[in-house]
Amino acid sequence: MDLIFEIGRIMFALLFIGGGIGHFQDRAAMVAYGKTRGAPVPELVVPLTGVVIIAGGLGVMLGVFPDLAALALAFFLLPTAFIMHAFWTISDPKEKMFERAQFMKNIALCGGALVLFWVFVTAGDRTPYTITGPLL
Repeated sequence: MDLIFEIGRIMFALLFIGGGIGHFQDRAAMVAYGKTRGAPVPELVVPLTGVVIIAGGLGVMLGVFPDLAALALAFFLLPTAFIMHAFWTISDPKEKMFERAQFMKNIALCGGALVLFWVFVTAGDRTPYTITGPLL
């Protein structure tokens, strides 16, 4: 079962590592999108959140303070859902459907990150395949 847990962690983390890299590779597009959604200071927030989600993904995947990494991902996902994917403010049906899906995805991933946080804290040093173990 330890291997299943590690495979799940890797699969979960890769989404954030890839997304964080995208914050830098597609920075101009990400900043422009942030401006259309009313994100605060997207020129600063896009690279900052890129660093947070890359670090969070790597922490969860490699087991480097995985509890804090999972919590950082949750703290990224929840406000992102409400700021960037506020589907209830959109009138175009196709765009609204897309943003609703993105909102629900972020909420679900936030729930997954919180579950991982709980697992890492509860299991403590018994958490398999970690480098440092949890900090909290």
